[in-house]
Amino acid sequence: MATASPSPFPERLAVAAVFGPVEAPTTFEETVERLGTAIRLGLLGAGTRLPPERELSEQLGISRSTLRHAITTLTQSGHLVSLRGRAGGTFVGDAPPMAEAREAIALEGRWRDLLDYRIAIEAGAALLAAERAQPAALARMQEHVDSMDAALDDFTNYRHADVFFHLGLAEAAESPRLVAAMTEVQGGMSELIAHIAHPPAVLDRANRQHERLIKLLRRGDGARAVRLVREHLQGTEHILGGLLP
Repeated sequence: MATASPSPFPERLAVAAVFGPVEAPTTFEETVERLGTAIRLGLLGAGTRLPPERELSEQLGISRSTLRHAITTLTQSGHLVSLRGRAGGTFVGDAPPMAEAREAIALEGRWRDLLDYRIAIEAGAALLAAERAQPAALARMQEHVDSMDAALDDFTNYRHADVFFHLGLAEAAESPRLVAAMTEVQGGMSELIAHIAHPPAVLDRANRQHERLIKLLRRGDGARAVRLVREHLQGTEHILGGLLP
């Protein structure tokens, strides 16, 4: 009988939880959050080597491509370091270079409040847009989706279209006050998400959610539109939760 290979991590419940199966549908975002939080709390100390890709993806219950996207995000943020060669692998970084930026945001004590505010505004806008959206408003939202599809490798242009998509959602609700609130929310979000990585595959997935939202609004399905908006926003919450204090 083959014996199990020893775990590279101490037998602690907290660490075991880090490497337990990740729940769908936000597997990428939750993986970033879980690993980022474990690194920030010291559960995975500096220099710790992560298990091989195949093994780790099986432990987390996610696809290898999803794991690669999460590792890419955490590498770009400085939480992880990937080394090549016989002694290579993926290791926890010594000092994430974005620590100063994260501390500045944390001192403002507002990023979690901003996310809560965003949920309230965008969910409300989706509900009203499902009742009121005119074809012209939905057509403009689709134009922004098309622009994002063309800018998956250019986050500056992608984000520009993304902002206008979400403003378009508020406009489709036909509420000037919601448009003003959405403008405020998107301004704050631009400041936050500038500090996280944006792999093209992740941007594409987010844009597919944008496309699905338009279809739900066109059908007047407010309940499903609100649920989709909540799912869409949770992705950002998970990533920020893993990368920021």
